[in-house]
Amino acid sequence: MNSDYITRDNFGMYAHGTDGPGPNLMGADTLLGNGVSNPDGESLGDIKEFMLDMTTGKVAYAVLSFGGVLGLGDKLFAVPWGALTLDTIHKRFTLDVSKETLQKAPGFNKDRWPSMSDKTWADGVHKFYGTPYTQA
Repeated sequence: MNSDYITRDNFGMYAHGTDGPGPNLMGADTLLGNGVSNPDGESLGDIKEFMLDMTTGKVAYAVLSFGGVLGLGDKLFAVPWGALTLDTIHKRFTLDVSKETLQKAPGFNKDRWPSMSDKTWADGVHKFYGTPYTQA
């Protein structure tokens, strides 16, 4: 089954193409579970959660699940929002890393989340993905 933001649109937000919300303004709930691929089309997993910076109101990270089978043994990665690109043609996100590179990324398991507000942790994650880290 193909699961993307169009198939999870329970309110008809995207039903009329350019009318209403579109690629520049989207519902978070419709993006949860969306696939993430690299530019070569390799699947890197799917979005499990969004982490909001409550001081700025912006999305700080998308939590990506990668590896494992049926949710078992998968690893989670906090990917800086600026590292993701929405691919409206394939209805997925693109992350410019190979599977091998992602396996080396700073990650965590679902039972032990890092302190994402820790500046040292955040700086390391942003350096890994090549995105600027600006604290609020």
